[in-house]
Amino acid sequence: MAALQMQLTQGQLNMNGAVVGETPQVVGEQYLVFSLAGRDLAVKAEAVQGVERIAEITPIPHVAHWVKGVINHRGSIASVVDLRAFLDLEYAPQTSRTRLLSLQYNEMVICFVVDGVSEMLPISSPSIVSSNARQANIPPWAVPYTAGCALLSNRAVVLLDVARLLFSEKMQRYQING
Repeated sequence: MAALQMQLTQGQLNMNGAVVGETPQVVGEQYLVFSLAGRDLAVKAEAVQGVERIAEITPIPHVAHWVKGVINHRGSIASVVDLRAFLDLEYAPQTSRTRLLSLQYNEMVICFVVDGVSEMLPISSPSIVSSNARQANIPPWAVPYTAGCALLSNRAVVLLDVARLLFSEKMQRYQING
């Protein structure tokens, strides 16, 4: 207590108790940021099972064009979905930055092919704008799957709702009749 009082009298603490001169610690939920079609998107870190380079994918017949096949993912079979194709975006060839992003919600795991993964980022609630597409500058192709948009100092990051994505009607209708 004496040390705290000494810091207060010497003007080393501000009114909130933070040491003056130190950068404040950012408080927020952790998100994994990835790129797709030139946009920054993110998912809650708790839904991420892994990020890997693309390995051998076993194709499966009679499924939607956006289902690339299946892989052995940590001892289990997981579907691989090309997120660009699923969202009806322009085709882009794989590069050295292309990654498989494994997302899990409850017991469902799906691996998504994304353009690249950049960082883990804490995002605080006040920086998140609701999923009002016009206000948050959310692209139309992402609107059905968003939880909002984080407006950060130098960019906007579209926040995807993993449950909406994995359990969407389109994702559940992957089989082609015939």
